[in-house]
Amino acid sequence: QVQLVESGGGLVQAGGSLRLSCAASGRTSIIYKIGWFRQAPGKEREVVARIIWSGGSTYYGDSVKGRFTISTDNAKNTVYLQMNNLKPEDTAVYYCAADVSGTGPKYDYWGQGTQVTVSA
Repeated sequence: QVQLVESGGGLVQAGGSLRLSCAASGRTSIIYKIGWFRQAPGKEREVVARIIWSGGSTYYGDSVKGRFTISTDNAKNTVYLQMNNLKPEDTAVYYCAADVSGTGPKYDYWGQGTQVTVSA
């Protein structure tokens, strides 16, 4: 079992920054990759970014490229999402998720989410 807890969300003005954290606990040694997702009201969940837990290879969704940075601190079992130049359309609940199989796009464990609200 892997437990994930997100933190760092809040209210920020457009153009501002936030850093989200995803703290993993439990059997962290089985984690293959961590993904950040977001879901806005009335919209489908979308992938924001993902990172290989041990090797650092990253992926970003088109809407956040150049503005968001995903990183890991394996010593702290934490994945960060640095979000710069935030826009009102970034408003959503942000979730982190862990994939332990590494064999496909699905994720096995999810956090409870943290709200990010960007005002115009």
